[in-house]
Amino acid sequence: MAARIGPQTTQPSPLEDSTQGTLPSPLGSIGARRRKKRLHLGLSLFWRTFFLLVLLLIGCTVAWLQTFRALEYEPRAIQTAHQIASLVNLTRAALVYSDAITRVSLIKTLADQEGVRILPREPGDRFTPFTSGALDQRMTEELIARLGEGTTVASRVNDEPGLWVGFTIESDTYWLLVDPTRFSRLDRRTWMIWLATTMALSLAGAALITRLINRPLKQLSQATLQVREGEYEAHRLDERARTNEIRAVNVGFNRMADQLAKIEQDRAVMLAGISHDLRTPLARLRLETEMSVADEDARDHMAADIAQLDAIIDKFLDYARPDHVDFRPVLLRDVIDACTYAVQDHEDIKITVDVPGDLRVMADEVELQRVISNLVENARRYGKTPSTGVADITIQAQAHNDAVLIKVRDHGAGVAPAMLSQLSKPFFRGDVARTSAAGAGLGLSIVTKNIERMGGTFALTSTPGRGLAAHIRMPRAASIKPDAAVAAKDKPGPVAGAPGNGADRS
Repeated sequence: MAARIGPQTTQPSPLEDSTQGTLPSPLGSIGARRRKKRLHLGLSLFWRTFFLLVLLLIGCTVAWLQTFRALEYEPRAIQTAHQIASLVNLTRAALVYSDAITRVSLIKTLADQEGVRILPREPGDRFTPFTSGALDQRMTEELIARLGEGTTVASRVNDEPGLWVGFTIESDTYWLLVDPTRFSRLDRRTWMIWLATTMALSLAGAALITRLINRPLKQLSQATLQVREGEYEAHRLDERARTNEIRAVNVGFNRMADQLAKIEQDRAVMLAGISHDLRTPLARLRLETEMSVADEDARDHMAADIAQLDAIIDKFLDYARPDHVDFRPVLLRDVIDACTYAVQDHEDIKITVDVPGDLRVMADEVELQRVISNLVENARRYGKTPSTGVADITIQAQAHNDAVLIKVRDHGAGVAPAMLSQLSKPFFRGDVARTSAAGAGLGLSIVTKNIERMGGTFALTSTPGRGLAAHIRMPRAASIKPDAAVAAKDKPGPVAGAPGNGADRS
C-alpha cells in the first residue's frame, strides 16, 4: 500500500489528528514555561555577591557618618563656639581697658590681621538668627551660655552674611563679625560630592572584588559545559592558580576530563573492533547458510536471524556514536519524504504527511533522518491498527514561535501511561513477550539521544487503544522561497538510516 502524502497545510497548535481527535503536544508550551522560569530565576552569583558587597559598603558608610556626627562633628561645633566666645571676651577686655586712640588702632588691627570687625550695633539693624540647623542651634546655645544673656548670634546683619555675635561693653552694644572661612563647615553640596565619590569608588571596588572571586567559578562552569558537549580538551582550567582550593578543583577537573577523553577514545576503538569482529563471522554464517542448508524455509529463517543480529549491531553502534553534529538549516519536508520513500511500497504501512514545504529546522540532516526513520519503523512494528493489521502513521509538523513541533503518531494499541517514562531507556522493551521483540531495545533511546544533542526536546504520549504519539521540538530556521522548496521536494530518494534498520519501541 503506497504512502499517502497529505495536504501541506499549517494547523494550529496543538497538532490535531482528524481521525482520532485532538492529542495535545506536551512540547507546545515549553517556550512559555521556559520564559516564565527565566522570570522567576534568581540573580547570578556575580550580581548576588555584588549587591551584598554594595549593601555592606552602604551600611558601613552610614554607620561611619553617624559615628562622625556623634563623635567629631558636634564636638567640633562646640569647640568652635568656645573659640568664638574666647575671641569675644578678649576683644571686649581689650576695648574696655584701652583709651580712645588705642581702641581705634586695636579695631583696625583686628580687622586687618585677624579678620575680625567690630561694629557698633544700631537699634534698627536687621539680622537673621544663626539657627539654620541643629548644629547651628547648638553653637548658639553654647555661645549664649559662655557670653551671658543678651548675646545675639546671627548669620546675616543688614543683608551682609557672616558669623555675627552681638555683645555689650558696659552700656554700649557692638557686633563682632568673624571671618566665616575661619569656622566654615562643609556645606550640603560638598557632602553630596564626597558621598557620590565614595559610593562610585565603592561600587567599582565591589565589582572588581566580585569579579575576582567569581571568575574561577565562571571558568569552571564554562569548562563543565564544554565537557558535557564532548569537547574534553577545548577548555583547560589553570592548574597554577594562587588559591589552594581553586587549584585543587582545577587539577581534579582536568584529570577527570582527561579520563573521560580516554574512555571516549577507548569506546571508539572498542566499537570499531566489535563491528569488524562480529560482522565477519556473520557474513560467513550467511554464506554458509545459503550454500549448505537445503530446506528453503529453514534457510530463510536463519538468514532473517542473521539479519536481525546485524541490525542489533547497527543499533549498538548508533547508540554509541560520538556526539558530533553538523548544524545547518534543513528542509523538514525533504527529510520526511526521504525517510518515507523507502517504505512507501510496503503493504503493512500507510503514511499521511502534513508538513509545509518551506518549513526548516536547525539540525544535522543525517541525525534527523535517523530520528524520523526510527520513529516510522517503530510505529510500523508496534503500531499496527488491530482491525486492519496495517500501521496507519501520521506525520505532522508546524512552526510554533521560534521552534518547530513535529508529531509522529500511529493508531495502534498504544501503551500504558505508566510505561511511557521507561520506553526511552536503553534496552527496555515495551513488549511483555520478549520472544516477539525484534531489536535490542535501543530504538527510542537513540531517538532521544540524537534529538537532545541537536538541541531539541522529545516526549511521548499515549492513549490505550488510540495509539502512541512521539512529539519533537526542534529549533526553527528561516524559511526559504516556495519555488525552491517545491524543486527540492521532487527529489526524494533512499537515505542512510531509513526504516528497516531494526528500530524497536524502546
